[in-house]
Amino acid sequence: MKTKILLFPSILLLAVSLKAQSKWTETTKDSHAIIQNKGGQTLGYSPKSGIKIIQVDGYAFKDLNKNGKLDIYEDWRKPVAERAKDLAAKMTVEQMAGLMLYSRHQAIPAAEAGMFTGTYNGIPFSKSAAKSSDLSDQQIAFLTKDNLRHVLMTSVESPIVAATWNNNIQALVEGIGMGIPSNNSSDPRNGANKDAEYNAGSGGAISQWPEELGLAATFDAAITEQFGAIAAKEYRAMGITTALSPQIDLATEPRWNRFVGTFGEDPKLATAMARAYVDGFQTSPKSIKSYEGWGNQSVNAMVKHWPSGGPEEGGRDGHFAYGKFAVYPGNNFETHLKPFTEGAFKLKGATKKASAVMPYYTISFDQDKKYGENVGNGFSKYIITDLLRNQYGYNGVVCTDWLITADEGAKPDIFSGKSWGVEKLSVAERHYKVLMAGVDQFGGNNDINPVLEAYQMGIQEHGESFMRKRFEQSAVRLLLNIFRVGLFENAYLDPNETKAIVGKPEFMKAGYDAQLKSVVMIKNQNKTLPIVKGKTVYIPKRVTPAGINFFGQPSPEKIEYPVNLELIKKYYDVTEDPTKADFAIVFIKSPISGGYSRADREAGGNGYVPISLQLKDYTAIDARSQSIAAGDPVIDPTITNRSYLNKTSKSNSYPDLNTILETKKAMNGKPVLVSINISNPMVFAEFEKEVDAIVGEFGVQVEALLDIVSGKTEPSGLLPLQMPLNMSTVEKQLEDVPHDMIPYTDSSGNVYDFGFGLNWKGVIKDARTAKYKIKK
Repeated sequence: MKTKILLFPSILLLAVSLKAQSKWTETTKDSHAIIQNKGGQTLGYSPKSGIKIIQVDGYAFKDLNKNGKLDIYEDWRKPVAERAKDLAAKMTVEQMAGLMLYSRHQAIPAAEAGMFTGTYNGIPFSKSAAKSSDLSDQQIAFLTKDNLRHVLMTSVESPIVAATWNNNIQALVEGIGMGIPSNNSSDPRNGANKDAEYNAGSGGAISQWPEELGLAATFDAAITEQFGAIAAKEYRAMGITTALSPQIDLATEPRWNRFVGTFGEDPKLATAMARAYVDGFQTSPKSIKSYEGWGNQSVNAMVKHWPSGGPEEGGRDGHFAYGKFAVYPGNNFETHLKPFTEGAFKLKGATKKASAVMPYYTISFDQDKKYGENVGNGFSKYIITDLLRNQYGYNGVVCTDWLITADEGAKPDIFSGKSWGVEKLSVAERHYKVLMAGVDQFGGNNDINPVLEAYQMGIQEHGESFMRKRFEQSAVRLLLNIFRVGLFENAYLDPNETKAIVGKPEFMKAGYDAQLKSVVMIKNQNKTLPIVKGKTVYIPKRVTPAGINFFGQPSPEKIEYPVNLELIKKYYDVTEDPTKADFAIVFIKSPISGGYSRADREAGGNGYVPISLQLKDYTAIDARSQSIAAGDPVIDPTITNRSYLNKTSKSNSYPDLNTILETKKAMNGKPVLVSINISNPMVFAEFEKEVDAIVGEFGVQVEALLDIVSGKTEPSGLLPLQMPLNMSTVEKQLEDVPHDMIPYTDSSGNVYDFGFGLNWKGVIKDARTAKYKIKK
């Protein structure tokens, strides 16, 4: 029996089938309409978009391409793979090229200064009549002219603004071309604000959790999965459907400045945490309609960075030319793949694998034995096609890290494009090489033109049929991740529901509990801790010397209290006079330094200096005399050795040592506690003997720390990393090998090794330490 389809303007909201009774109802929201299909999918659409509603077999469908019939991709009853394939076949090359773009960072509302600026009707936001949730000129341009459909959100004024902005962007793209929704994404946004007050039972802007390294410090994958499930609910309530996380690089190089964003150096722990994180984000609850675990509460997880950014030579990071090489002196390449191949690609949940992968900027030096190329991972056919896709069977989305096709800066320390290994190619040629390597998407590129140029290059080399098929292949992968999370059915949000979900009390409590479980008590001489409430504490100011920030911009010296004293006063009386204090807390941070000095280069050196993990000045007498890798063919071609042997560097935390020693003297024998915000392994030998207690945290609210110090909560965290005896063992360890430093032994005889931590009784030995015990 044939069913006749009748179309009516969407403003009438009336569709009649001659052979089937209507099985749907509709309600109107402020910005959109909601259609409930009885026993089927819920649809959302904007009357402003101009699309119409089709009724087939009594059910409602959206006519997204406005052709007056129900296409396979519009039919929510069909499998998502079939729908994605149908849509890709219907798309123009220009539409597919736009789908391959991933926007640069978008602040909402757009920033007026700095790297991520935008305008509204040609003027800055503050001078315009625009609302915070309006689309900027630049956003409208890349959505309409460049066909971009993947947007990276950064700072947002509030969750409600994020939801309203999402509705605006979805209404715009729903009425364009094939009606493909915007897949909005975010880098991790649930980090703890140390100065935020925690009140049990009250909500907040968003739930706050420790950094990834802090989640690892719990040694409990269930906590990480809980984080993923809660963060996914908050993300979806703000219109975020892809998480540019987790970062599952195996952090075997202790000097790498992205160590804190990982699950640490242990392959077994990092693998378990990677699996749990992705399962939490991607799996929709069983209580809602889902397809193979996917549904409208799922968030795509883009795991990063394949095949690992962990083994950076000398710890120098790949965001800069001076850190472009990952090296494998221990021949340990395969171990670095385990968090991917055994974790993120072998999920317990029904979604089976992380839906997207991001390769790192680095050149995996001398690992390509098939083609013999030393190029950035995103340009490497061996790394992407031969290894990731063919050997490990991964067929999801691969998206480059941001700006790998752009030109590099004029100096090795300038934050700019990251075209490592292909610096001499044009921008369009780099896009073509990325496509031929097997990558689907270009991170940080709002411009369709170089993608279209790459398409023409492919026609010249392989013919148009080949290139059309290649584009459709990537389009299907990209569309699958949009279909799976239900955006084609309903991409719209109710801001009131957003307000109720994001930062709700139960989510805030779960995050706070995880913070408590991540704190590691490292030293507790003579049972200094806990220190009961009501005592008087002295907290010295912290000195942060002037320097250069991550983006290469100067930062001024700061002398300030390291925490909000009003929060301290909830636990203790506070004094500025150490003679009146019962005890002192010195707040410090892990030392870190840059690894490159323009002054050294201008003075005739090679520019390379050591990265120090100690507070004192450090001279690298044990460094390599010849670096494993080198090469800047465009900006500094004469440098063929990146060694920093016998050079000296100063960490950005060097004043902390003076503060500790001065506080020790001023307290005249009264207890001194050091609280360390840990981002990397560090050398404890400089100060451990001078203090009575040490606690380490990985991004927590100060109240969580004080709940430990005051005895309200017993510490249970464990070190997810080794703490080195000295810088000599740091220099002698191999960048790609975990657990290969000599760990520090303190004055109490405790060894600061992976898995070490104290509770009130002493060294923790439990099921976690047994499960993740290192075999030596």
